[in-house]
Amino acid sequence: MSTLTATAEEPRTTPDRPAYRVTGRRVLSSEWAKLWSLRSTWITLGLGLLFLVAFGLIASSRYKSGIDSGNLDRDFAASTSVSLSLFGTNFAQLALGVLGVLVTAGEYSTGMIRSTLAAVPRRLPVLWSKAAVFGLVALVVGTLGAFVTFLIGSGIVSGTPAAMSLSHAGVVRSLLGAGLYLGLVGVIGAALGALLRSVAGGISVLVATLMLIPGLISLLPSSWQDDISPYLPSNAGQAMFALTHDSTTLSPGTGLLVFLCWTALALGGAAYRLVRSDV
Repeated sequence: MSTLTATAEEPRTTPDRPAYRVTGRRVLSSEWAKLWSLRSTWITLGLGLLFLVAFGLIASSRYKSGIDSGNLDRDFAASTSVSLSLFGTNFAQLALGVLGVLVTAGEYSTGMIRSTLAAVPRRLPVLWSKAAVFGLVALVVGTLGAFVTFLIGSGIVSGTPAAMSLSHAGVVRSLLGAGLYLGLVGVIGAALGALLRSVAGGISVLVATLMLIPGLISLLPSSWQDDISPYLPSNAGQAMFALTHDSTTLSPGTGLLVFLCWTALALGGAAYRLVRSDV
């Protein structure tokens, strides 16, 4: 007689999988990686830095040649080395603002936004991370370009009435203000891209806001211009890094506050659409 012995099978064990959680740090890390994986990032940032430095040095050289020849253009009569060095800010803001639009609207045009929001279902951390990452990059590029241009431009205009050094009152504040302005322009560009979900639409609104609307305001009666013009985004931003101010312009602190309000308005609109509408 044989006896059968039942042997209990040992339960199969599967290796524990790491628990992946969506955290703010990981979302920031993913947006950082996506930003630098695009060729357009390197090209556009390079153009923004080139515009800032090249036009600033060209303005400084033109001022120097005008002083030496005794035929200085009226537009440069009251210039300082700070204003000459920051002459390219208006051109750099377009490059950085356009790249900000591409950072967000580009994902909508390729359809990659669906994968991004599937990985981060709460949605808003994606917007905050994109704006923070690109805003920081634009801030660093703008600040670096402003200081480099000023240091080189100061050597060009040395010995002229426009000559200034970093130790002069307001110089460092103006250069830092220019970098902060360009950083916030990048954030506004990213917000417009997320709000409009169109590269062409975001760029059009950005250009109109920063360049076309101030020109149209000049067609209004002078009393209206004095009340409206200082609070436009571009004029409030310029007040942040202007070395001198008068009764028609805002102070640096007020200009920063107004420009922050415009930035918050753009981000608020982008957040509302991101939450309320499907991708």
